[in-house]
Amino acid sequence: MRPALTRLSASGAALAAGVAALLLGTLPAPDAQAFPATPKANVLSYLQSITGTGIVSGQHNKEPASAPAQYTQQVKNITGQYPGLWGGDLMFNASDVANRQSVINQAKTEWANGSLVNLTWHVCPPTQGSGCAFEGGVKSSITEAQFTQIITDGTALNTAWKKRLDEAVPYLQQLKDAGIPALFRPLHEMNETWNWWGHRPGTNGSARLYQITHDYLANTKGLSNLIWVWNVQDNPAGGWANYYPGSSYVDVVSLDAWYKNYPSAADYQQMLAIAGSKPIAIAELGKIPTAALLDSQPRWSYFMLWSEQLTGNNTNAEIQTGYFLPRVLNQGEITLPTGGGTGGGTGAITGLGGKCVDARAAGTANGTAVQLYTCAPGTAQAWTVGSDGTIRNPNSGRCLDIVSAGTANGTKVQLYDCNGTGAQQWQATSGRLKNPQSGRCLDVPGGSTADGTQLQIWDCNTNAWQQWTLPS
Repeated sequence: MRPALTRLSASGAALAAGVAALLLGTLPAPDAQAFPATPKANVLSYLQSITGTGIVSGQHNKEPASAPAQYTQQVKNITGQYPGLWGGDLMFNASDVANRQSVINQAKTEWANGSLVNLTWHVCPPTQGSGCAFEGGVKSSITEAQFTQIITDGTALNTAWKKRLDEAVPYLQQLKDAGIPALFRPLHEMNETWNWWGHRPGTNGSARLYQITHDYLANTKGLSNLIWVWNVQDNPAGGWANYYPGSSYVDVVSLDAWYKNYPSAADYQQMLAIAGSKPIAIAELGKIPTAALLDSQPRWSYFMLWSEQLTGNNTNAEIQTGYFLPRVLNQGEITLPTGGGTGGGTGAITGLGGKCVDARAAGTANGTAVQLYTCAPGTAQAWTVGSDGTIRNPNSGRCLDIVSAGTANGTKVQLYDCNGTGAQQWQATSGRLKNPQSGRCLDVPGGSTADGTQLQIWDCNTNAWQQWTLPS
């Protein structure tokens, strides 16, 4: 952690910048706090926990893949601090595609040093090869007929798109194997016209491609470590909700600020309306946030400066001031929650009155109610706590799931196909099972101990009917 003296009041930007600059020559970087293998639920829980009080600093690193920390190092040179969020890209031109391993290696290093990890992908269209130019490749147009093929299962272009996704799987799998959750922002700025995937509102538009991408990587390929970041640009045309793929497909709702330096009050409110209880973030911007912005829009959970814009659009004094604002959390200042999904344990989950979490009538179908019932041997009460934050019933192969990905008090829980969504993420903390997406805990309605009481989510509290003992 940085010395207490450097956590300055933001009462004067010039004073903050001056003191930061004065200290720059001697200020040590915070002690790196290596993160252990962690389920994605813990990162989401952390982002929710700082909502309203803190914001993680972030810096993107664009091509070339051979220098995946060049802009992060510029932050360190200017401020004496590393960002709390490292941003990288799976990239597009042939030489960088061939060097993706360097990007993944840097992601592992950043995680080990105590920074969160974000990956964007400027992906080439499935009408072209794996590598392409930006102009005419990533920045290009495809016809409506081609787009319809891409989102239609079984067509040649749909198959080509899934093969394009397959190219990223070995790299994303390395992060999963290392226990590293990655904020993953595919098909970004989908309300814009510059990219081939964008500017198609509605259920069969850009949002549908996002859903297909999510389902293929999370479900078919099992990449349960990906934290799905949905993204639009601050286009004044608005209507951003017309591109939203739905709550069950998104973990973090994010905005890129390029039409103006910072999100407006109206932009902020539009994002809050889409996100509900989910974390929101500024995924790209060119100006370092100010104290006034963060005080007036306190729910942003992280920001990420875009590569060359760091020094191209900000003075050193502005960067120093931004990194030393009281709200801003840099590398070494992020403490992820522990517990939840340590993995490996299979057995009964016991709760109120010594009774067990039970799949009603030993059901195995999607939608089977999960209830409280007298403990007894059998498959209906066997649960595996996964390292990915899921709780799975081995008999059915299905996961403990919140009905319709609901986030409201009283939403019931059930068995459902494991799908990597926030509705199936659980974090064990202080004896409770918390769902980070909703911020609520697994709960016995009214504290009833009657057999057959269907479990629900509810505001986390200290009542006995939210206390659970997991299998060891």
